[in-house]
Amino acid sequence: MLASPQITPGDLADAAAQGVTLVVNNRPDGEAPDEPQGLEIEAAAHAAGLDYLAIPIGQAGFSEPQVAALAEALDAAEGQVLGYCRTGTRSTLLWALAQARSGRDPQQIADAASEAGYDVSPVRPAMDMFAARSA
Repeated sequence: MLASPQITPGDLADAAAQGVTLVVNNRPDGEAPDEPQGLEIEAAAHAAGLDYLAIPIGQAGFSEPQVAALAEALDAAEGQVLGYCRTGTRSTLLWALAQARSGRDPQQIADAASEAGYDVSPVRPAMDMFAARSA
């Protein structure tokens, strides 16, 4: 999965050209007045031939249904998945949780996130819990 800061409708044709088939919006509408809203991104995604899924992560943090929704979406995706939020951090943290839920080693997940410039330590205990459950 690719993680990105806030995207614009104009970014989606480029994403499609790079093999993205699914866009996952992890940013709640109304978080910032200048951000494109989900319906605008969704319409542009469909216009570019991409699927779109909203799994907003707000101030309440991550929930198991959100983790399950991303895990299912990743399993079903037939191409590259692009997740976005304000900075890419929530998308990366949700990806890390979904990967751990699917049985991937938490340290390998953390290393992959670190190579991309993200720190998953805020969700590491939950990653360990998910990984232990899937073992």
